[in-house]
Amino acid sequence: MTLAGCGSDGSSSGGSQTKFVAGTGQISTLAAANRPAAPDISGTTVDGSQLSLNSFKGKVVVLNVWGSWCDPCRAEAPNLAKVAKATAAEGVQFVGINTRDYDTAQARSFERGFGITYPSLYDPDGKLLGKFPRGSLPPQSIPTTLIIDRHGRIAVRALKALGEDELRKALDPIVAEK
Repeated sequence: MTLAGCGSDGSSSGGSQTKFVAGTGQISTLAAANRPAAPDISGTTVDGSQLSLNSFKGKVVVLNVWGSWCDPCRAEAPNLAKVAKATAAEGVQFVGINTRDYDTAQARSFERGFGITYPSLYDPDGKLLGKFPRGSLPPQSIPTTLIIDRHGRIAVRALKALGEDELRKALDPIVAEK
């Protein structure tokens, strides 16, 4: 999987000032009949625990790809934390994939600073991101947010930093599905 770099101002750049990997700004939502299965992503979290997405079958999972160095990730983090707390009782599980942080201390500091209480898999080299098969709506930018339905299928992909209202607008219909 290739992720293209962008400058901190959001303009296309291949320079050393890369602060995030820009997305298209697109939010894709799939009808239930067209949703690809999410791969079983598993590994070690930033706090050293073991985690597998398969352990959340039956729940809606919001999977957010982020890095502590990523300015748009910093902008969306408070929104994710707030929605995660508000939807936990509705059977929603948030999970992060921290990437391109080469020290877990940076990732843990980011989580503390933004009140992130849900687990994040530690993926400094992008190996977990590479487990998404073609045609499965893989993460293509940082940040990317995927919403996985209760059946383990990718229902939504957002290739942008999300505001609270945007996230709820994408998430609520998937939560309402039975």
